[in-house]
Amino acid sequence: MLFPTLTFGLFFLVAFCVVWGASRSNEWRKILLLLASWVFYGAWDWRFVALLILSAFLNWGAARVIAGSEDAAVRKRVMIVGIIANLGILGFFKYFGFFLEQLGDLLSAVGFARDLPLVQIILPVGVSFFTFQGMSYLVDVYKRRVPAASLLDITFLMSFFPHLVAGPIVRAADLVPQLRTTPKLDRGMVAMAMLLIVWGLFKKAVVASELATQFVDPVFADIAGHSRIDLALAAYGYAVQIYCDFSAYSDMAIGIAALFGYRFPRNFDQPYRAASLQDFWRRWHISLSSWLRDYLYIDALGGNRGGVWYICRNLMITMLLGGLWHGAKWTFLIWGGLHGGVLAIERLWREYRPRGWPVLPTWLGILVTFHIVTLGWIFFRSPSFADAIAYLRGMAGSPVAGLSATPLQLVLILFGLAIHAAPPRLMQGIAVRVQAWPAPILGVAVGVTILLIDAMRFEGVAPFIYYQF
Repeated sequence: MLFPTLTFGLFFLVAFCVVWGASRSNEWRKILLLLASWVFYGAWDWRFVALLILSAFLNWGAARVIAGSEDAAVRKRVMIVGIIANLGILGFFKYFGFFLEQLGDLLSAVGFARDLPLVQIILPVGVSFFTFQGMSYLVDVYKRRVPAASLLDITFLMSFFPHLVAGPIVRAADLVPQLRTTPKLDRGMVAMAMLLIVWGLFKKAVVASELATQFVDPVFADIAGHSRIDLALAAYGYAVQIYCDFSAYSDMAIGIAALFGYRFPRNFDQPYRAASLQDFWRRWHISLSSWLRDYLYIDALGGNRGGVWYICRNLMITMLLGGLWHGAKWTFLIWGGLHGGVLAIERLWREYRPRGWPVLPTWLGILVTFHIVTLGWIFFRSPSFADAIAYLRGMAGSPVAGLSATPLQLVLILFGLAIHAAPPRLMQGIAVRVQAWPAPILGVAVGVTILLIDAMRFEGVAPFIYYQF
């Protein structure tokens, strides 16, 4: 069930009316929202609702044992077993086929070719997101950062439909305390929620979908048939597409959650205005980057404890695993390795930069960082390593001449980049003005805006890119 569709709109209206009608009882309200979330998830494949429930039971039970034990060794063992179980779910559905394929290639390379069993495993939508939530919850309970939650609350945390299939990764510390009292809506929340939903709808339905279907996908599908100019523009186009696509989902998820009275953390903060790659990861997919920082880089690897080369090693491991999180493909590992390598270089430069050397101007840092990120997106988007190399070679010297990008597509690419130059808190300022409008006027304005966006939409809406993760 996609957000920017009539089906989801009807589902949301029914859920909104039913849930707020039961607002006198907070427990019933959570149960109704939980049932609605399972309907939302089950609309894709009902079989995996059981997996979602099983995952919630697993993390609830392990957390209760961890919180109830005073034996440090027992608590640690249960946490480790719980994390391994979560990783087992993730690994089976997401990586089993990949590793089986690599094993077959390795056996063939050493002369022991075998016909390994062909296993077709359906990837549950959002499995990376809800397993990461479960693991972070167990670590937080183990480290006494949060108390163990009730079964209803932890199931709600992992199943709540706005963030279920593509994030943001909402931690227990952010949402569970909100579940203890019946939420209330105020005009400020409603105004901001409506603005985020409309803005996200525009970014997804108009900018991302047009660039994807009419320009980026055709160019990546036929590298040899496009000029170096088209290839370069399609790389920029994909940078805009993936930002508008993913930030649109996050905006709509935050807005929809707010209309039910819950606050989600921000997930994007104008990432293409970052002046370094470290700054980029403070702005891009903030819930994932902070998760990797807190639970992998710091808790598991030791963070900045140790020398600079130890830090560089931790950065590389973190980004390689961050790349692998996106999928079982060598291109994702290369993408993660590129980011890890540049992060390590930035760290070494800060440590060993000769005295008196000038600091890189901000505008140049932004320009360099954006092009490093865009280079990484070529590997991220390409179906294989060979395709990525062919793409880079085509950019260096494609024999094809001409330009296939339309003026509209060029405008959308420039627009997607230009919005990063807007005042960082522009949306909050607009929300302050909008919340003063009478409710009927606000409703009419939102309705007309949605109709205009629908009229601007070109050929339907493709699934969100991060649905596959």
